Amino acid sequence: MADDPHKKILVIKLGALGDIVLALGPFAAIRQHHPDANITLLTTPTFEKFLEPSGYFDEIWTDSRPALWQVPTWLALKARLRTGGFTRVYDMQTSDRSGWYFRLFGAQQRPEWSGIAQGCSHPHANPDRDFMHSIERQDEQLAMAGISSMPAADLSWATSDIAGFGLEKRFVLLVPGGAPHRLTKRWPADCYAELARNLADQGTQPVILGSDSEAPLAQEIVSSCQSTIDLCGQTDLADIASLARQAAGAVGNDTGPIHMMAAVGCPTVVLFSAASDPALTAPRGTEVEVLRRDNLTELSVEAVAAALRLR
Repeated sequence: MADDPHKKILVIKLGALGDIVLALGPFAAIRQHHPDANITLLTTPTFEKFLEPSGYFDEIWTDSRPALWQVPTWLALKARLRTGGFTRVYDMQTSDRSGWYFRLFGAQQRPEWSGIAQGCSHPHANPDRDFMHSIERQDEQLAMAGISSMPAADLSWATSDIAGFGLEKRFVLLVPGGAPHRLTKRWPADCYAELARNLADQGTQPVILGSDSEAPLAQEIVSSCQSTIDLCGQTDLADIASLARQAAGAVGNDTGPIHMMAAVGCPTVVLFSAASDPALTAPRGTEVEVLRRDNLTELSVEAVAAALRLR
């Protein structure tokens, strides 16, 4: 846009991995709408290195999300925001915290603001926004700020060399973990173990992804199916995207890595319990199958295996 008055723009997105993946389309849309602007992302340290190659941002600032009592940190953030020279902010977090950041600018220096902060210039004025899927909610928010073209998530820039993992040519990714404080979002480990045995019997190598803290869970599955490969704690975010591009399929709970697998086009089965609503947060991709049971212990291995359509 040759006549774009905005030369310095701030985008705020502090969420977890799944939220970041669901915001990739909006990130791309903002860059396309402001091709000549200097765009800064304010995010958490986890995503700084991951998003650097995306091309969506000229700078990435990290936010430690200070507690209210951490006054020096708040003052430093306030100074940084006020001296950033931003003329527009896209608040893709739309939380109480990012609402406080709106106030930190002060009434005299406050830039144009797309979000839900009271008094902002470009509010997402839909009282039902909390009942919309993240993709449609963000699309509508940006449309109300003048950005009408919204691409799908693109992770083509997230690449790595996965040869060192020594995997077989045909493998399926399993994501049996998830947030440790929301265990009801997990399908039982013994179900993953049975699924792993079924895959191995069909000549497909099961590969488990997760964090270091989920290694005991992975080992429980490996002990039941010796051909399973445990990569817990060994992959970064670019590795997950690269593995998903090569995998025959993926099965996982409603957690961040499964969003990445779906977004790169891997045939993905995602399992939901009553603890979360796929209508609001389901992964998006070209080959995504959602299975839901209020209690995931009631979801059979046969049902999951039937839903998994390997390529």
